[in-house]
Amino acid sequence: MTSLEMRRQYKEYDDVRDAGLTTPATIRRYDDLLYGSDLAWQKLDVYRPADAAGALPVIVSFHGGAWVYGDKERYQYYCMELAQHGFAVVNYTYRLAPEFPFPAPLEDTNLVFHWIMRHAGEFGLDTGRIFGVGDSAGAQGIALYACILTNPGYAAHFDFRPPAGLRLRGIALNCGLYGTDQPLDSYADFLASPDALQELDVLRYITAQFPPCFVMTSNMDFLRHEPDKLLPVLEKCGVPHVYRFCGGEDEQLWHVFHCDIRTDAAKRLNSEECDFFRSLL
Repeated sequence: MTSLEMRRQYKEYDDVRDAGLTTPATIRRYDDLLYGSDLAWQKLDVYRPADAAGALPVIVSFHGGAWVYGDKERYQYYCMELAQHGFAVVNYTYRLAPEFPFPAPLEDTNLVFHWIMRHAGEFGLDTGRIFGVGDSAGAQGIALYACILTNPGYAAHFDFRPPAGLRLRGIALNCGLYGTDQPLDSYADFLASPDALQELDVLRYITAQFPPCFVMTSNMDFLRHEPDKLLPVLEKCGVPHVYRFCGGEDEQLWHVFHCDIRTDAAKRLNSEECDFFRSLL
């Protein structure tokens, strides 16, 4: 598929999935906050439990969409579901291919974390307790950013620098892509040069300093074999991790099922990931 076809098909599915959903009364939200200079792309939302006071641990959501699709509006209900577990959640839109090739999403993610460090006091964000979540390409993305934070050799590939003192306490990788042997049509639009493909290979850059992670896939996920590559690397590097393979004979769970917050399977998985984050506080 072309990038435009992906956008059309994914949007049709997401429109059905999220039809009728509204902001829960238990959530206070701050919308369309500019974290960069691009008025069209570089915006974020912050969601907090409405009755919470003071600084909360933070979850930053790196959305999926094969690097060519998605925005914070598509992830707002999933992110508000996470916020109901007692977190402040930062949900952002980043620049997509083909308009913006790699490493634009990582550059934008870095700007988001700079924004968090600067504005923590205004929005009750505990900068000492920051976590990340990502699914599909977003899992690849948040894992790559974690590598930038923990592997100076990989960080040297980029001309931006993370905020001083930033540390991810843990990350959740949902239905993700970690190696670069999986053929994806969207890579053709995403990579300005074929030589950049190795910079997307999470497996190359994990070290012992990589944050603890929760790794999830499901029985109908087309990327369900990707953890088979990731888990041995985590083991070898001594990175603490939890792995969940979701679904069974009587429960077919598809790629990024956890974003369909109406389902019991999504509620269970999202609750378990939040419990994992709390265990690292």
